[in-house]
Amino acid sequence: MAGSIASKLDQYLESTNASNGLHRHDRGSSDSGVTVGSLSNANLAQLGGAGGNGGSEHHLTGSGNSNNGEVDEDTALANNLAAISLAAQKISDIYLEPKPKKTTANGHQVTNDHFEPEKHFYPRVLNAQIHPMVGYFFSLGNERIIARYMHLNPQVNEDVLRKCLDYVPKHFQWAGKCSDLFNVTTASGHRQMIIVETNSCPSGQKSMPLLSESDEHGGYRLVLESAFKDMIDTADRSLGGLAVVCDKNMMEASGYASTLAEVMKEKVWLVEYYEYDQDPPVKWVDRVMFVRDNKKEWHSIRACFRYVTQKPWNRFPLYTKTVVMNQTVACLAGGRNKMMAAKAYELFNAELADSGLHVRVPETINNVTKNEIPLWLDSMGGHAVVKVPYSNAGQGVYTITNKQELQEFMDTPQHYDKYIVQSLVGNASWSSITRHGKFYHVGTIPNKKNNTFVTDLRMMVAGNKDGFRPICIYARRARKPLIRYLEDDPSTTSWEMLGTNLSVKSPTGEWSTEAARLLLMDRKDFNQLGLGVDDMIDAYIQTVLSVIAIDKMCQRLMRDNVDGSGQTFDMELFKALNPDSVLWQEIML
Repeated sequence: MAGSIASKLDQYLESTNASNGLHRHDRGSSDSGVTVGSLSNANLAQLGGAGGNGGSEHHLTGSGNSNNGEVDEDTALANNLAAISLAAQKISDIYLEPKPKKTTANGHQVTNDHFEPEKHFYPRVLNAQIHPMVGYFFSLGNERIIARYMHLNPQVNEDVLRKCLDYVPKHFQWAGKCSDLFNVTTASGHRQMIIVETNSCPSGQKSMPLLSESDEHGGYRLVLESAFKDMIDTADRSLGGLAVVCDKNMMEASGYASTLAEVMKEKVWLVEYYEYDQDPPVKWVDRVMFVRDNKKEWHSIRACFRYVTQKPWNRFPLYTKTVVMNQTVACLAGGRNKMMAAKAYELFNAELADSGLHVRVPETINNVTKNEIPLWLDSMGGHAVVKVPYSNAGQGVYTITNKQELQEFMDTPQHYDKYIVQSLVGNASWSSITRHGKFYHVGTIPNKKNNTFVTDLRMMVAGNKDGFRPICIYARRARKPLIRYLEDDPSTTSWEMLGTNLSVKSPTGEWSTEAARLLLMDRKDFNQLGLGVDDMIDAYIQTVLSVIAIDKMCQRLMRDNVDGSGQTFDMELFKALNPDSVLWQEIML
């Protein structure tokens, strides 16, 4: 990073000089006395005229030591150092401390009249027709899914499977982003779905064609009626109104807000709440949420639909009187914390022993320090995935298949102290070696160029008193096709072949989406995936199992107070399970 900053500084100074008709020099050269003074003046002026007069002209004359308006070398050097300091600060602000996008400062109310499909779905989705096989899967219902799964997997305990699909989540009602699944196979041809991660407060609605053209709200309505409405009914109406609070993906957040207004027949506040906002339009008073309107007036909220995904634990208390879906503990317990998710899966798999069910995940090593990573990489055959446990949207994930990629990771400064290392799922000749053998991507059906691309499958689910149900599915493909051997094209990085995330974060903290790699569940895209109904059933059951695992971890971390006054987060247990002091300091209890 130091080299990168130096390079950016060099580019910045070059561009500054060029804009002022100047060129750089080396100290000690014969013309140094001519250009140094001009260089420092130009840079200082360009950076806001430190010591200058705003936009007016500003010249340094050396006060008695000048020669035809030139600046003596000592004065020029001092001015240069000041200019470099300011430039370094400017570049640091851009590249090391990204600032979030500036948006509407205060909340506003929306009604059911605000829902317009073109504002809440991608244009491709509006004109797409659901694939018949996908529509058929969504029509099955849990009983038929159980019957089919038991027919194909007679070793599974049917009672345990039914209890899982009927499970009533206490903290983690809305999950997915869904669950990020890979369709993988072994050298012997055994295909299965494995969980890469399960996210709280997931995206996906804007990417799902309507199952029924008579309901323009689609999955937005399903989530709210399946999970959130039951929670709203338990809220204290005297606490105030309803709100949707977000920090990205306004397309879906606004869709939820206007659909919630339709479902509840009342106006809903829509508020943006960013991590680095110095004057946020959201505050907490005695664990009750308040939102600010354009008149600077505050309004209390009885129930909040949370679409805050970036470190929500530093803005949302872990226990609130305002009903929040999902509760922040769902993120800490695994929904936005890959370290805790791995432990949640491990604990739940122990409960599922002898049932024939388990959460299938890549081999995972927790609480790894940076210096230990090369050792674990060697143990997996030189191929692995390193993850910053608390990042999302594709940030903080590093696929490593050679020494160069390892060195690039080691040279990248990180905010946290601990990492997780997972086995890498690549192609047959370059996947990680694990205790359970090698898994590699099934990938897409080859295109006309005989290229196969890595894809993931994302399934969103919601749970309430009646158990779980699938909400939406979509898929994404990587930028470049899989190659058989890494040596076939050394210029292609492993991330270009394996990274499927569509979200792109700019150096200034703004988000964009590479929607061209989105694969819809429509008649055109679905066939590329090579999936059948049984694959979707397997994906659904794996998603439900992963959500239950994280919800059970939430219950371990949130304990009822003896006096009945609510719940308390068990910080001591959390510290034992997730020994990362940097994360501890961020949590808003």
